Amino acid sequence: MTETIRPTFHGFEQIPLREYAERAYLDYSMYVVLDRALPFIGDGLKPVQRRIIYAMSELGLNATAKPKKSARTVGDVIGKFHPHGDSACYEALVLMAQPFSYRYPLIEGQGNFGSPDDPKSFAAMRYTESKLTPIAEVLLGELGQGTVDWTPNFDGTLQEPTWMPARLPHLLLNGTTGIAVGMATDVPPHNLNEIVSACIRLLDDPQATVADLCEHVRGPDYPTSAEIITPIADLRAIYESGNGSVRARATFLKEGQNIVINALPYQVSPSKVIEQIAAQMRAKKLPWLEDIRDESDHLNPVRVVLITRSNRVDAEQLMGHLFATTDLEKSYRVNLNIIGLDGRPQVKNLRSLLSEWLVFRTDTVTRRLNHRLEKVERRLHLLEGLLVAFLNLDEVIHIIRTEDEPRAALIARFKLSEEQADYILDTRLKQLARLEEMKIRGEQDELDAERDRLISTLGSKAKLKKLIKDELLADAKKFGDARRSPLIAREAAQALDETELVASEPMTVVLSEKGWIRAAKGHDVDAAGMSYRDGDGLLAAVRGRSTQQVAFLDSEGRSYSTATHTLPSARGNGEPLTGRFSPASGASFVALATGDNDARFVLASSHGYGFVTRFENLTGRQKAGKVMLNLSNGAKVLQPAQTANPATDRIVAVTSAGHLLAFALSDLPELDKGKGNKIIEIPKAKLGTERVVAVAAVSPGSTLLVKSGQRTMSLSFKDLDEYVGARASRGGLLPRGWQKVDGLDVQ
Repeated sequence: MTETIRPTFHGFEQIPLREYAERAYLDYSMYVVLDRALPFIGDGLKPVQRRIIYAMSELGLNATAKPKKSARTVGDVIGKFHPHGDSACYEALVLMAQPFSYRYPLIEGQGNFGSPDDPKSFAAMRYTESKLTPIAEVLLGELGQGTVDWTPNFDGTLQEPTWMPARLPHLLLNGTTGIAVGMATDVPPHNLNEIVSACIRLLDDPQATVADLCEHVRGPDYPTSAEIITPIADLRAIYESGNGSVRARATFLKEGQNIVINALPYQVSPSKVIEQIAAQMRAKKLPWLEDIRDESDHLNPVRVVLITRSNRVDAEQLMGHLFATTDLEKSYRVNLNIIGLDGRPQVKNLRSLLSEWLVFRTDTVTRRLNHRLEKVERRLHLLEGLLVAFLNLDEVIHIIRTEDEPRAALIARFKLSEEQADYILDTRLKQLARLEEMKIRGEQDELDAERDRLISTLGSKAKLKKLIKDELLADAKKFGDARRSPLIAREAAQALDETELVASEPMTVVLSEKGWIRAAKGHDVDAAGMSYRDGDGLLAAVRGRSTQQVAFLDSEGRSYSTATHTLPSARGNGEPLTGRFSPASGASFVALATGDNDARFVLASSHGYGFVTRFENLTGRQKAGKVMLNLSNGAKVLQPAQTANPATDRIVAVTSAGHLLAFALSDLPELDKGKGNKIIEIPKAKLGTERVVAVAAVSPGSTLLVKSGQRTMSLSFKDLDEYVGARASRGGLLPRGWQKVDGLDVQ
């Protein structure tokens, strides 16, 4: 029996695959959430943004400096701090430089940095140059003042700031979006003055509610001047919960007969809006518009001109429809999900967000003051030693010249600290000789006063709070501006009914024997005289209007419908109905009807059964159709007959054997669907050879035309008296020679 030798692994951890996958995915998820997708509440930046801003400051690219190639900045960022793709890093840089993407851009770009029409049309980074904007000082101004923690970069050779010491709540100023694993963030931009005002309100009144803060923060403020139409109550609910949506709408004005769109919602491309409107024009859904032009330029970043057909076009009604059907009105998700001071992502309302940021700001200012206090005390300590050296200059020089260990001798002789002794020894003799006692004491007095102020501020919450308020107000005065997005509460736009968008014109709808459909303008159309494809011919034609629906019945009694104005022109052969609808295999289209929804039609089968129904019942299902007329074996669908007045009209039915019956329309029931009641009697023995040829609805004053081959017999409403009988009776026999009827028509 051989012994099984199991391989042994040294230096490896053996764990189940399930546990490894779970651990690896969790680590990846936490990395994406904390170090990539979500912003930190303190500076409102994601890591890549923070590293770009810091790298540019290290390159000396401040607002007053000369810009450098963006490739230089990107190279420093990915080489020193952010080892990821250069294209993604450059795209993040470009985004912070686009005034149509950022409410307060942090980077000033020179060259092609994209346009509102195509934000990603920016030039390659080897062509563009960039530097920081003045407002970036709000993030970087206190960086070297002991305000932040520093951490090693990815290879441990450099230090980078863990966060920026923002003097303003940048997160709310420029907003941000991000998708992490299992969570996302969508923070809209806001107006600087409003945010600062809310911060000061919260400093003065820590118990202020979200409603109180909403008196200052009225709503988001996007980089465009499109209207924010979300009601104030809804905006307040968003700030209460941290979730919701904001709706923005384009603005327009009338210039003579034309309509000019002069502002679009945030991140909406003019070319996309023009494409959406043009698509509706091609589909004949905007008869009011003749043309559309894009006249946008540098002076007018958004100028889209809608050329109307006449000055009678209702601009408000037209724009209301376009708001509902295009990106001229757009909704933006709000999800204030951010990484708090505790390092955990959480959805925060406006009050908790600003309160937490003020805690961050208070801690930053405290660290800055302590850092300055340490520097002041160190300088005072050094000045004290320097004053001793100045007052005993000859003795100090003698000690330095004669002693082997002058440092120790100075410490022993004048009771100096090691730091003071080193500072004296490092001071050049020339400089020491030029020092004056008054100058040293003057600097000491200034530093003493500053130390007292620092200690006083650090020891008083009121003074610390006042300092924070003063700095907020100073930044607001320097960088604040007026609101761009006006807040105007409006109802969400509603699209117009399709019939309201189509000019009402008389139309004749023509159906061929092979199931091809087309529509001709006007009612004086000779449908039989039209050209048809080889082997095809006229089956039926109905008169209606372009604003109406047209319904089709197939050989199985199913109904289909479509808008008349969408049918192809009669100039050609049309199109097959099977391209629009999906009848059952073997079924063919045999009849059609058109009219208003309340119009009444008589539906009947060749076996003599039928009912009255509203035209609306024939519509509503486009692709697969719906069952309308139940047929017995061998029965065929007849062309529907439209009634004019149900109270006075007569129904006329004629069979292939020449039997004609007329009775009051009111005798036939009105149904939504079904087989219906018997209209005319056909003996069971003759069902195989005799059938109902046609039904018609005749009104007083109209004439019934009975067609037989090339001949036509006219019967007035009074002439029908001799054929009047009870419903479901046999009816009267037509005169000899007229007993092979092809169809009925009414004039």
